[in-house]
Amino acid sequence: MAWLLWPGRALCALPVLARLPVALIVVGFGLFAPLAQSTSICRWVDESGRTQLSDVVPEQYKKLATCIDSRKYELSPQQQREAESRAAEQKKRALQDAAVPPGGVDASPPVTTGAESLPNAKRPTEAITETTDCASRWRIYDESAACFGPYKTTQGAIKPEGFDHCNDIPSPEITCGPRRN
Repeated sequence: MAWLLWPGRALCALPVLARLPVALIVVGFGLFAPLAQSTSICRWVDESGRTQLSDVVPEQYKKLATCIDSRKYELSPQQQREAESRAAEQKKRALQDAAVPPGGVDASPPVTTGAESLPNAKRPTEAITETTDCASRWRIYDESAACFGPYKTTQGAIKPEGFDHCNDIPSPEITCGPRRN
């Protein structure tokens, strides 16, 4: 019989058949460990105004805390398999798209959508000239601001690709004065 060394002790190794039920119990606990780990997640605001997230709520905030069960958002095994197969399919398509044929040139015609077939015109398409009246200047300025809207960051900056799609129109307030409705 083999001997196992344990810190400070020597234990006799059990025969393989005697260890089998113990191994099954350990594997069983391992399978249910994710279920045991999924707990309620609570959110509350402390006295300094900071939002806190935790699975343990201090006594003073228990009445203020909003808790949700994290198991509600877990995927079923079938959903996990479907997501993995979609990811594998997307990866396969990406690899096919990236592959260059032996001749070095892709012989397949490019796929175009309606947006790609249009000329690359920046918005607003209308330009401001010296003869443009104030109402038109404000309208063109508003169109420019609306075009840049999707390219603004949370801090208010504009992403560089916004300038590829939109014309930057200066505020007409300098020449026309404040907006009059």
